[in-house]
Amino acid sequence: MTEQRSHDGLVLPPIGFGTYRLNGIAGAAAVRSGIEAGYRLIDSAFNYENEGAVGRGVRDAAVDRDELIVTSKLPGRHHATDAALRTIQESVFRTGLDRIDLYLIHWPNPISGDFVAAWRALIEARERGLVRHIGVSNFLPEHLERLEAETGVRPSVNQIELHPFFPQEEQLAYHRERGIITEAWSPVGRGPIMAAEPVVQRIAAAHGISPVQAILAWHVARGAVPIPKSADPGRQAENLRAADVRLSAEEVAEITALGRPDGRLKDQDPAVYEEF
Repeated sequence: MTEQRSHDGLVLPPIGFGTYRLNGIAGAAAVRSGIEAGYRLIDSAFNYENEGAVGRGVRDAAVDRDELIVTSKLPGRHHATDAALRTIQESVFRTGLDRIDLYLIHWPNPISGDFVAAWRALIEARERGLVRHIGVSNFLPEHLERLEAETGVRPSVNQIELHPFFPQEEQLAYHRERGIITEAWSPVGRGPIMAAEPVVQRIAAAHGISPVQAILAWHVARGAVPIPKSADPGRQAENLRAADVRLSAEEVAEITALGRPDGRLKDQDPAVYEEF
């Protein structure tokens, strides 16, 4: 298994656990089963409205809390520094945990233009011990450079849309050069379309694995941390086993070649897209 390490020493496992739409009692049970299957990186967000379920799943799991990296994200409507600090506090309270291990700005919302103020709040939250590590999501290089230029603090993580139809080669290389860990949301797309690609099917058959596992192994081989979601214990374990699959350089290149100019799933370009 290949861990990823950031410029400031944060270490993430090769595959994380997504929780979007895992809510309530069933969501907490899914988080617990995922942790007990072996996941140690748990991804949530204020806007998912499931920080409570995630915290309950963490508390119920038979795993030492210090082994887990619980993540949440700041919504765009709370980018102003004071509002951001209150929201981070609320995130911690919602989880019922003593801290959140990794906190991200969910989207830069560059038209509104308050993401540096939000970043200052994350820095302060880290200094106060509310969170241990800080990063961003959906930031472009220009946004990352502005954060560091204005605060002197570089994010540890950038979680971006990344999958075979949108392989993000340039941004992945940019992160690698600067010690920023790349996390991948929607790593296998939404629905079975990517897994049904003939090249993915062929590579999966060659390794005796599922097409989804082949895509997740592609992420791991490229140094990205995919965040797949599943409430099914069997699928959770199957996804996690993809970290042990070793694809050849040729196989990685074949899957990367599936990239499309219009590969984004919902045309959410961080240069203009805003989410509150």
